[in-house]
Amino acid sequence: MNSIAENLIKIQERIARAAARSGRTQEEICLVAVSKTQPAEVIRQALAAGATDLGENYVQEAEEKFAGIPHAGVTLHFIGHLQKNKAGKAATLFDVVQSIDHIALAQALGRRAGMAGKQLDVLLEVNVSGEESKFGVAPEGTLDLAAEVMQIEGLRLRGLMGMGPLRGDERATRKSFQQLKRLFDALPAEYRQVLSMGMTGDFEAAIEEGSTMVRIGTGIFGPRQMRN
Repeated sequence: MNSIAENLIKIQERIARAAARSGRTQEEICLVAVSKTQPAEVIRQALAAGATDLGENYVQEAEEKFAGIPHAGVTLHFIGHLQKNKAGKAATLFDVVQSIDHIALAQALGRRAGMAGKQLDVLLEVNVSGEESKFGVAPEGTLDLAAEVMQIEGLRLRGLMGMGPLRGDERATRKSFQQLKRLFDALPAEYRQVLSMGMTGDFEAAIEEGSTMVRIGTGIFGPRQMRN
């Protein structure tokens, strides 16, 4: 079994090759190590190996976990579905919320970020695969939601996030990524900072289609641990 440090190196090498194929460098792609359901010890190993960005799906789990892990200088990303009643904790705990999919959630986050005296970076989650099991704003509503989020104090819109189809072939996956890239390119320039797409099974295709941020869990940490 490879160590987390070895896994991280292998993923970074694959990112570098995919970036080169798209005419970019590895440094232009942000790697978010998705540590949801993983114990604190393996997260410490990832940080010791050089991980700089961590992704979590559950507010309470992240709050408990990171209370005991030194993470100064680490960017914490919330990447799961966020309920409005968790907006307060999310706004104070995380540096980036990647899963804005409706205006009420954005407004709640903006209020709580303002109360905490911070500017919270956010991405709009877009359901480009069209799967009912996934959250996210519909592609046709993305630009309208973006225009509303741009006006919310306390938030700083940075771009878009999305996922390929769960069981799609490579053609369907790339089609979803291409659609998200077109939406991203339609944003005003100042909001085109982050295009977050690509996970363990499809991140190389995502990079080739324009992703600037990939979210890797299993490829770094191995299979998910069972949650209590």
